[in-house]
Amino acid sequence: MRHGTTSIGDALREFMNKSRLKPRLTEVRIQENWEKIMGKTIARYTQDVQLIEQKLIITTSVAPLKQELTYSKDKIIKLVNEMLGENVVKEVMIR
Repeated sequence: MRHGTTSIGDALREFMNKSRLKPRLTEVRIQENWEKIMGKTIARYTQDVQLIEQKLIITTSVAPLKQELTYSKDKIIKLVNEMLGENVVKEVMIR
């Protein structure tokens, strides 16, 4: 690269980091990888996964799964952040 120039990839990454779209794109990445992160059984009984202001909101109507996920909050945060490659999720809420 010449002095003062930026690659297209670097420019796109910088744009995405400053964009208002980043939280929504991060949420979509989590949703797309939810089965890989948590496994088929948990993914099957999870109705929705949302990311709102660094809170991962997991919705399920299965009471035993709610209990299991409640006990696994720290593990979920760790797994999701590892998949994303950055510390995005700070808290998990189960509904």
